[in-house]
Formats: sequence, structure tokens, C-alpha cells
Amino acid sequence: YQPGTSFVHLAGAGPKLAILAVLGIALVVWPRWWVAVVGLVIVLAVALVARVRWRALARGLAPLAVLLIGIAAFQTWQRGWEVAVQVSVSLFALVLAGTVLTATTPGDRLVDLLVRGARPLARIGLKPEVFALAVSLMLRTIPALGEVFAEARDAARARGLEREPRAVLVPTAVRTVARAHAVGEALAARGLGE
Repeated sequence: YQPGTSFVHLAGAGPKLAILAVLGIALVVWPRWWVAVVGLVIVLAVALVARVRWRALARGLAPLAVLLIGIAAFQTWQRGWEVAVQVSVSLFALVLAGTVLTATTPGDRLVDLLVRGARPLARIGLKPEVFALAVSLMLRTIPALGEVFAEARDAARARGLEREPRAVLVPTAVRTVARAHAVGEALAARGLGE
């Protein structure tokens, strides 16, 4: 979360999430390259108005950009440049919009929104608070796993094993399982693991 006073920061979490959903639906319903580009331009304009820190944003989105370049190259080869632009730009616009949402909305408001949205699931035995906690843990775990992978890659590089996949994947897997175990123990200690 990046505090601010723009109208994007002041808007409620519900309306922002609804706009994100509308953007996603629009990009699926109208699969045209120009619709994806217009969507990306709108999201970039919102990010500019919100004064999101671009350095942090770029650092977080750089791995996605590399993946999207690969997807675009494959789609260009298989289906043409229009489909490549539509697919890659749509994905980038949606991830950027989600990033702007989380950068302009405090985490507790997002969790409260998840709790309210999950209330109907209580009828089938799912506790809305536990659901919201699981989603927030998942969102926090994704960047943490990226950090674990980067540390394992750096350690392998320091040992001269950067071309050996096992030197990166095995430590990453072991540390990920250890982290999941520690989180599970912490939740159980607070009575949430049942």
C-alpha cells in the first residue's frame, strides 16, 4: 500500500474492485488488440493520477513483462500480431490494474471486502474470516516466494552453479515447504488451523 490523497486512493475498495472486474470482462468480451491497448492506456492514466511509485511498480512487473514478451512472440508466430498484442497487452493491463488497486487500497479494507463478499459461503460451512485470511496469506506469499527463488538463484550463482536447475529448485522447494510449515504452526497456535 502506498498512501496518497488522489481520488483513486479515496475511492472505496468495492468500486475499485468492480471496475477491475468490468475491465477484465471487457477484455474478454471484446478480444480486439485495440481494446486491449485502450484498456492499458486507461490503467496507465489511473496509475499516473494515483501517483503510484513507478520504480517499485516496474520492479514487481519486470518478470511478468519478460513472460509476456515470450507469449507475444509465440502468439505472433502462431496466430498473428493482432492476437499477440491482444493477449499480452490484456494480461499486462489486468495485472497492472490489480497492482494499482493494491497500491491504493489499504490491506485491511481489502480483507474487509473479502469477508463481506464471502458471507454467503457461510451457508456451506466456510467461515468468511478464514477465507479472507487465506486469500491475504496467498497474496503475501507470492512475492515472498519470488524472494526465496531470487536468494536461491543468487546462492547458486555464488557457487558457480547458475546453470544447474537443481541448485536453485531444491533450496527453493525446501525453504517454501519450511515457510508453509511455519505459517501453518502460527495459524494453529492462534486457533485458525482447525
